Amino acid sequence: MQAKQPYQASVPPSPPTPPTVPAGSRRPLVAALLVGLLVGGGGVGMTWALTGGTSGAGSSAVDDARGACEALDGVDESKLSTKGKTGEQVLYRFAGAFDLATAAAAGDSSYKPLARAITRAQNRHRLVFEVDAVVKKELAKARSICTDL
Repeated sequence: MQAKQPYQASVPPSPPTPPTVPAGSRRPLVAALLVGLLVGGGGVGMTWALTGGTSGAGSSAVDDARGACEALDGVDESKLSTKGKTGEQVLYRFAGAFDLATAAAAGDSSYKPLARAITRAQNRHRLVFEVDAVVKKELAKARSICTDL
């Protein structure tokens, strides 16, 4: 029989300490980081100033209405029921026209007729899952409003 050995808690060895970097060698790294931030920020600022401060997104009701009309230009009714990527793209354009027209109407009530026409067309399409006479009539009305913008 073996003699019992006294219990000893095993302590894992401590991990080796990473080498320390002298403070003097960090200065060039910090300086390079600051110069990079300044140059990058200056480039972004200059780009923003040269482009008029906009990112291309509409910032007013008229921009939203024009965007709705541009999206509506990409809506080919004959492809609204098409399966696959083509039909999906047309549906997204239709939804984009709806969203932008609604945003335009929220910003300026004079765009409510455009928003109503696109909304009626979209709601009818969702109801019957096809492009019927009502959808065509409302899209024609919306496109007529767009020609005046």
